[in-house]
Amino acid sequence: MIRSDATFDGTFPFAPHFTRAPGFQMHYADEGPRDGGVVLCLHGEPTWGYLFRRLVPVLSTTHRVVVPDHMGFGKSETPAHRSYWLQDHIDNLEALVLALGLNDITLVMHDFGGPVGMGLAARHPDRIRRVISANGPTPFGQGDQFDRLTANALVSPWFQWIVKAEASGDLEPVLGQLGFNILSTLKLNGFENNAVITDAWLSAYGAPFATPVDCLGAIGWAKGFATGAHKFETPDPAADRAIRGKPALAIWGEADRTLHAEHFLPLFSAIFPDAPVRRLAGVGHYCFEDAPETITGLIVDFIRQT
Repeated sequence: MIRSDATFDGTFPFAPHFTRAPGFQMHYADEGPRDGGVVLCLHGEPTWGYLFRRLVPVLSTTHRVVVPDHMGFGKSETPAHRSYWLQDHIDNLEALVLALGLNDITLVMHDFGGPVGMGLAARHPDRIRRVISANGPTPFGQGDQFDRLTANALVSPWFQWIVKAEASGDLEPVLGQLGFNILSTLKLNGFENNAVITDAWLSAYGAPFATPVDCLGAIGWAKGFATGAHKFETPDPAADRAIRGKPALAIWGEADRTLHAEHFLPLFSAIFPDAPVRRLAGVGHYCFEDAPETITGLIVDFIRQT
């Protein structure tokens, strides 16, 4: 676990906040006015709230921006006795949202933050104001959801590696050394902007995974896919209708080698057929690293217009 006050040469200057509402020490950044709407930023594998460091200062001028680290990631605790499946992360996020009393929420979701955020939306549609997917899948009970996940896995180097590594017994030993192989893991998933790589950046992404015990979150997310342990939340008809009526935006870096646009954007458009879709050429899976200014501008404009 990272020291709570670590700023990585000032690149993540936000005061740390913690809650034990989910049953472990969960870290979140909490910036901006308390009387505005809430922007809830949800990271994926194997990142943490650091991914949104360029977005937070801009949005927090008008909104309360809450950026949690999922269990086993970032500055959050990595309890040894817990499981790290999708449904666990949804439970944890729900506990955080209820403990903080968050309403009028704009979801900003990347990677597995997508299914976690959509799980929250299925349980609490009344708390959601807008949905923004940025290279983050939006499973919400669509009939072809698992077919699309399967088709994507067949062409994604990351998912191909997960399946092979789980079968050979290499998954836990390799991901258990994530502090050392963080750059190759991030690169396998895909970012195009190599200029972003600095000592502080490498330290920020590697530091949460200092020992194999610190890697349980990253291992669990991968292992859950290989073993089918993740349970996707399915909305009831009322929640389904409510969320379909919300303003939504999809932003997708087209150079994403892990989550291919052709497999996942149809999941989004099935729920939000009239919503804008912004496809960014030359932008990879970690779109907030490749094109932070462009994505921040799209999000600010969308919130203003809706």
